Amino acid sequence: MKLVSQLKKRQQQERQRHDAEVRLRQAALLPEEKLLEKWSTQTTGLTATESQTRLAKQGPNEITTADHESSWHRLLTAVFAPFNSILLVIAALTYFTDVLATTQPDYVTVIIILVLVALSSTLSFVQQQKATQAVEQLTQKISNQADVYRDGKVVTLPTEQLVAGDVLRLAAGDLIPADLRFLTTQDTFIAQAALTGESEPVEKIAGNVDQTEDVLPDLPNIGLMGANMVSGSATAVVLLTGNETYFGAMAESMSGDRSKTSFENGVESVSRLLIRLMLVMVPVVFVINGVTKGDWLSSLLFAISVAVGLTPEMLPVIMTSTLAKGALSLSKHQTVVRTLGAIQTFGEMDVLCTDKTGTLTEDTVALEKYLDIQGKTDQRVLRYAFLNSAFQTGLKNLIDLAIINHATELDVSAIQAEYQRIDEIPFDFSRRRMSVVLQDNNGRRQLVTKGAVEEMLEISTKLEVAGKVVPLNAETKQIALQTYEKYSAQGLRILGVARKNDVPDIHHFSVADEQDMVLLGFVGFLDPPKDTAQAAIQALKKHGVRTVVLTGDSDGVASTVGGKVGLANEQVLTGPQLDQMDDQQLTQAVTDCTIFAKLSPTQKVRVVETFQAQGHTTGFLGDGINDAPALRQADVGISVDTAVDIAKETADIVLLKKDLLVLEKGVVEGRKIFGNIIKYLKMATSGNFGNVISVIIASLCLPFIPLLPVQLLTQNLLCDFAQLGLPFDDVDETYLQQPRRWETRSIKSFMWFLGPVSSIFDLLCFAVMWWVMGANSVEKAALFQCGWFVFGTVSQVLIIYMIRTSQVPFIQSRPAAPLMASSLGIMLLAVVVGFSGLAQGIDMQKLPLNFWPWLAALLAGYCLAVSFCKRVYIKRYGEWF
Repeated sequence: MKLVSQLKKRQQQERQRHDAEVRLRQAALLPEEKLLEKWSTQTTGLTATESQTRLAKQGPNEITTADHESSWHRLLTAVFAPFNSILLVIAALTYFTDVLATTQPDYVTVIIILVLVALSSTLSFVQQQKATQAVEQLTQKISNQADVYRDGKVVTLPTEQLVAGDVLRLAAGDLIPADLRFLTTQDTFIAQAALTGESEPVEKIAGNVDQTEDVLPDLPNIGLMGANMVSGSATAVVLLTGNETYFGAMAESMSGDRSKTSFENGVESVSRLLIRLMLVMVPVVFVINGVTKGDWLSSLLFAISVAVGLTPEMLPVIMTSTLAKGALSLSKHQTVVRTLGAIQTFGEMDVLCTDKTGTLTEDTVALEKYLDIQGKTDQRVLRYAFLNSAFQTGLKNLIDLAIINHATELDVSAIQAEYQRIDEIPFDFSRRRMSVVLQDNNGRRQLVTKGAVEEMLEISTKLEVAGKVVPLNAETKQIALQTYEKYSAQGLRILGVARKNDVPDIHHFSVADEQDMVLLGFVGFLDPPKDTAQAAIQALKKHGVRTVVLTGDSDGVASTVGGKVGLANEQVLTGPQLDQMDDQQLTQAVTDCTIFAKLSPTQKVRVVETFQAQGHTTGFLGDGINDAPALRQADVGISVDTAVDIAKETADIVLLKKDLLVLEKGVVEGRKIFGNIIKYLKMATSGNFGNVISVIIASLCLPFIPLLPVQLLTQNLLCDFAQLGLPFDDVDETYLQQPRRWETRSIKSFMWFLGPVSSIFDLLCFAVMWWVMGANSVEKAALFQCGWFVFGTVSQVLIIYMIRTSQVPFIQSRPAAPLMASSLGIMLLAVVVGFSGLAQGIDMQKLPLNFWPWLAALLAGYCLAVSFCKRVYIKRYGEWF
């Protein structure tokens, strides 16, 4: 049935993909007029009323896959979890032996097992629901936006509100939010790696095509959801939205499994270890009890219960609860976690690569200087810079806005009325410049360009000095470079401004026209360091995280800002220098260098890869188009809510406030989460392993089973319930100082070291029950079982306080209130059951009061023994958990 269902699903997906492809290919062939007519729209877009009507009919522009986990699915998963499935099997067998196969039916054991299943399922379901809702609520705080023509005006709307027929305005950095056809393009290049796997951008053009034999993503006038604008600008009409898109039809087959983190791999390795122990010990327990007791059915049930006892079955609940709590805690600090697992990687991070602007600086760029080649203030340079920024239609960044605002304050902006834009050559990260072609009121055309100084010098053949145009030679170039270096060293970001007169009257301009320019001068910008930057870097350093700057800015600016925030700036490596290094040289360089400047997107990725190759868990914080590849490469990608769409979509964590201090809180939260999960694993594996050793010894020596299956399962579940407060527990400050990576060896050594200690005191409990309490015959088995049940439950819960800290419990390290409540509640319940008539509910005999002092002595001795072992363990292994 499952194979049939999967086949039908694949056939449905194939039909959807085929239908989408047919419609898109038809749209690619249509002339613009026919295209707009078919989609009942126009170049000025839809009206607000029509868009609402279509949204109600088409639904939101979202992709929902068939395997989206519903509440009903989560409930079924919780009920039929492996632990519960075993309980249900035992319940069925118990129903047969205690009800159907006897003349005096006994429903008590069956009812108790079913109650345990209900409790476990409910708890797991509730925690999963809370975690899912937490992530959904946090994710809703982040929304990708699109510029849409509505009622003839451009408005910004969430991409979920787009409908077929909408006309979009697109710029560099925008995600392609739906399947669309381009109406106008200007040097429009898009990246389609999510669809084709090809990282190289492809150019898109407007107008219809004559044939559509190309594969769909390569059609020159079609853009598909999942791609993103790399450079240029465009307008486009939306053809398909949501699940009707080509990407929507492919979503399930393209989703794939993401690579596992070291933590997930570690959990799997511990699971494999426990499975191997089960494969050895369970048959041993079964055979020993079958031979010595003669009751093979009871022995089988008991052996299965032992298998359950070896399993940390509450780990998914503990992990989910802990991660959800961490996500909610970070949300209070303006941090949205898009994937829960990223929180733990946050804590594991030991290298943070970050851009400079807005992270180390205030992100409030102000125009400070407009200078000629000799460094003298020249308002003419400001005028040309203003014309370039004002007339470009692409992505206006903070630098453009700073130029426009400053020119407006000085009434320079009035010059805009004297020109009209003819064409533009948009910015890209390989050229690091952008140009506009303008025509003045006299019909004269000019090409005006601004960009990085080195790139501007490459395309210039002349300079303007003291009002005169002179050739660019070694002498004049040295004058320009001295001016640039002087102000760059002062922490100003310097851009060059150039122009070319008498541009020919042609219809389309390209990068090839950016030559034979006249360099007019420079504009300089100041983005002062944040007051909190130095404190944040020191806080990260205190917690074992090294901060490294990866920026596209000049080395002078990067060095100055880095020095002001406390980073070592004696050595600064630039992109061109990186290109001259082989992998071995770069490996040595990243060990010593903290500031990397003038980097391209691929160079940022290479630096991140080099850190990862050295074994570092590397985070990357960025918000621009050029940061997307590095965000994808990093172990944890971090962006901000004001970032371009592609950066937000790529990131694992999004900051609503761009501040390194927020990151430091995330690092600490990640380590708390890791610590609390490791506490549970070490407690569960060592305690359960010790119980199995005790069971084997008891099975060899006792004439009866030491604990009935229902008793063993009840004890196991109670001990797990006692640890439900762990997600809320505090972690010692000393534990938070260094990055924490998964160490399976540590889990194994802890289990082998502490497990036998608990077995020793189990054997002492056996001795007390056998020789002191007189539970030394088959007739007294229920009393013996009750004594071990109470001691085993209380000791496993009490030991939480010993294991949760490497320090002295309660004196040097106090547990959190939720952990106190859950653990003390379970200890009280176990004692009440053991010393009252409730013991009969799970086939035990009520304990006499004279067992109290023996119980207290055993528990005190166990705590003292664990305290001694803790000191020995820390001395030997250098850690506790």
